[in-house]
Amino acid sequence: MPFLPGAEPFRRDGGEVGVLVCHGFTGSPQSVRPWAEYLADQGLTVALPLLPGHGTRWQDLQITTWQDWYAEVDRELRALTERCAKVFVCGLSMGGALALRLAAKHGSAISGVAVVNPGNKVHDAAAPLLPVLRHLVQTTKGIASDIAKPGVEEVGYDRVPLHAAHSLRLFFQQVDSELPSVTQPLLVMTSPQDHVVRPVDSERILARVSSTDVRQTLLERSYHVATLDHDAERIFEETFAFISRLAPEARADAADAAQEGTAARGGA
Repeated sequence: MPFLPGAEPFRRDGGEVGVLVCHGFTGSPQSVRPWAEYLADQGLTVALPLLPGHGTRWQDLQITTWQDWYAEVDRELRALTERCAKVFVCGLSMGGALALRLAAKHGSAISGVAVVNPGNKVHDAAAPLLPVLRHLVQTTKGIASDIAKPGVEEVGYDRVPLHAAHSLRLFFQQVDSELPSVTQPLLVMTSPQDHVVRPVDSERILARVSSTDVRQTLLERSYHVATLDHDAERIFEETFAFISRLAPEARADAADAAQEGTAARGGA
């Protein structure tokens, strides 16, 4: 199947500091590509994979599970750790949950975690019925494009396949049980007005992780897909500040990237 516009994975080689960026459920790399590109422009090595079943049609997502989504980001992380001296993981929504599980499972191989509106629970009243409902109803309405900024659209499915939603619920339960194993520095960026993931999910995550270096930022002007919303630049800048505080060599990579950019413009 062809990709939806902008749903292609993104990768760019840079310096010795690597970043893995994870998109959300029923979404695609398009929703977090500006985040990934900003970090790559600072000279970091960045990987933004397309999760299995995403970026094409909802029927493809229907036949995947959380194990498939996690396996993809786990492979990307292992490739980054071979290439880079320090690696950070970032994610939006379910991508945030993927990032947190990577942190719980890989320990010191990950230097820090930055998440935006991370999911922790499917709060819908019908969620407990998903084990049965998924065999009776194929889909429900989509969750894409919860964005306050006018004229901005997220590339994602207009339907949520219930087999995948059931697997997402199981995944959130799995990650919640593993949160005490998260010890890395943690940056949580939360939209108080989020119509997809409740802000209480961020509070639950902050309460359960074992990290001691923790910061939460409130994204007052954005809805769920804050990486495409009014607070996008703030997310990008705070993520790079977080990374460069923990990996000072990232600033040297950024300086080198800026110098190369200046040289390229001068030669144009």
